[in-house]
Amino acid sequence: MLYPVPAVMVSCRGNDGRSNLITVAWTGTVCSDPAMVSISVRPERFSHQLIAESGEFAINLTTEALVRKADEAGVRSGRDCNKWELLGLTEEKASKIKAPLVKESPVNLECRVTERIPLGTHDLFLAEVLAVDVDKSLMDEKGKFCLEKAKLVAYSHGEYYSLGTLLGTYGYSVRKKG
Repeated sequence: MLYPVPAVMVSCRGNDGRSNLITVAWTGTVCSDPAMVSISVRPERFSHQLIAESGEFAINLTTEALVRKADEAGVRSGRDCNKWELLGLTEEKASKIKAPLVKESPVNLECRVTERIPLGTHDLFLAEVLAVDVDKSLMDEKGKFCLEKAKLVAYSHGEYYSLGTLLGTYGYSVRKKG
């Protein structure tokens, strides 16, 4: 019941060179130094095999413009089709990993698996973030990421929601007014 969660497209490439996309809602930041994330994937999913053998994946954030493609990437199997072609998405070369990035995604995290933990229905892949690629149009003049410009989405109980309304900043509840 810990919702909403990010809905992201995870791109991966197996040792045979075949790449795939999977939509994952169980993902998150787990450490800041070193920067680390996690994703949970069912072992029967095609992408699980590719991630397990290569030890790499990319987390590609989903925007309002990409949400329909992300949904379809989650309900189709890469065993049966080439999702890149089906969805009209572009594979982009990553700087640190062999797995491709989704060019249309404004934020990509290049990740190397450090540990795989079987949990039951899903395996948790812990990974170190090796590189973060951000569309320059989403950065302000001080180099800060502008979430409201990205129009990212979240997922809750089978439904997608848009994000972006700023409600406050860290520490605003205790800051002196003046």
